[in-house]
Amino acid sequence: MFRPSGYLARVMRIDPVQRQSVISLASTLGLTAVGFLSTMFFTHTVGLSIMGAYYLFVAYFSVFNLIGDGGFGGAAVKRISEGKDQNAYFTAFLVLRVMLLAASMGFLLIARPYLVDLVASGAFPWLVLALIVSVFTNIASNSVYGTGKVGVNQIGGLLDTLVRIVVQVAAVVLGYGVAGLAGGFVAGLLVSGLFNFRFLELSPAPFRISHVQSLFSFSVWTFLSASGYLVFSYADTIMIGHFLTDTDVGTYRVALQLTSIATFATLALHTTLYPKVSYLGKQNDLISVERALARAFTYSLLLAVPVVAGGWLLGERLLYFFYTASATAGAAALAILLLVQVAHVFMFLQTMCLNALDRPKDSFKVTAIAVTVNIGLNILLIPAYGIVGASAATLVTMVLNAALAHRALSRSIRVRIEPLAVGHIVLAALVMSVVVAAYSFVIPLTNVFVVLGAVALGGLAYLLVLLKIDRGIHDELKELVGKLGIPWPGVL
Repeated sequence: MFRPSGYLARVMRIDPVQRQSVISLASTLGLTAVGFLSTMFFTHTVGLSIMGAYYLFVAYFSVFNLIGDGGFGGAAVKRISEGKDQNAYFTAFLVLRVMLLAASMGFLLIARPYLVDLVASGAFPWLVLALIVSVFTNIASNSVYGTGKVGVNQIGGLLDTLVRIVVQVAAVVLGYGVAGLAGGFVAGLLVSGLFNFRFLELSPAPFRISHVQSLFSFSVWTFLSASGYLVFSYADTIMIGHFLTDTDVGTYRVALQLTSIATFATLALHTTLYPKVSYLGKQNDLISVERALARAFTYSLLLAVPVVAGGWLLGERLLYFFYTASATAGAAALAILLLVQVAHVFMFLQTMCLNALDRPKDSFKVTAIAVTVNIGLNILLIPAYGIVGASAATLVTMVLNAALAHRALSRSIRVRIEPLAVGHIVLAALVMSVVVAAYSFVIPLTNVFVVLGAVALGGLAYLLVLLKIDRGIHDELKELVGKLGIPWPGVL
């Protein structure tokens, strides 16, 4: 008989990093699945133009929320995770975050006359409300994350997405369009903040100017680094909106979303490893950091490589059936964006290590160079080549950022991949590609069920081949599955 308490006890006996990685992976997988399904529904219901307007709302929220955070969120996570004066750092962060909200609102009001598309769509008041709510959510989630409650933080993110989607679906069905999508975004933020607050054990305490200075010394560089990452995430969206149309924005973003499945393992590992690498760095245990990073590369590529191969073979058909026929205009951009996600694996994990090892200044330097190139290429390529130009600009600068981050991080630790394991991943992906290509040749991809059949067959072929040729990955996954109480299939 299944007993929840007994199963929870079993899960809690798993190594903390493994346990948090599983929670992070499951949460990220849930976020990805719900995000995909909701975007498919919205695209078919309101069209790519309305979706493009919503994506612009999210982009502008990210910009002004970054101003309101000022890098202090990342600084608070870092200082709180070090385990000293946690309540004092929490209180200093709270005060600074509230003060920065005023600055963010000031910049927003100054910029309002230039945000023509945002004002015309009716999303501007929702942007103001979202920024106010984000202060509460940001304080709660970063403080919980800094104390090592990665699972709580991830579940909060999952609740954010679930509540947002439920409210958005209801609003869209009722005909609220962009306002309904933006209102759901705010609702998700609020629920996530309340959930994290429930598990917040830190409390207000007196703090000294030294605590503020310590946060500031770290936040300057995390703010600048986050600004660079924001460029990679949203500069292309904003520039497409400026040079092209909302429909082009929607087409580009749904293509980008389809490629995002390649990196959800990377996102989960990033969330889990940051506090751990921060602690190991403080203990000067750099050998463990090297091993953790190399293994993170392997498990990130475990998903990214087959997704790229499968996306090249099935991408156009997936866009057609998932996001309507109009979305197939993004097929060429999709092919390039799949490569972007592979480069993203290396860029994201290496810059995470730089920040966790208390080297945010180096993280900023390498990102600043790539950002400058990114903006220049977007300005040159988007007017000439549209969303394909935006994709190419992102790929070039993502590869550049990953290479520069590798160079900087190599000064502290030996950055390496696990060549045998990565070789096995590539070989299994090649076998998968042959199987999918043969399937597509025999059975024309004329409906969504046939396409999903190709995806399922390819995934099964990849998994079987990989687990047969790589005993290390096989044994680690089998052990973890066993600890979770899930039967391991005999065929594997």
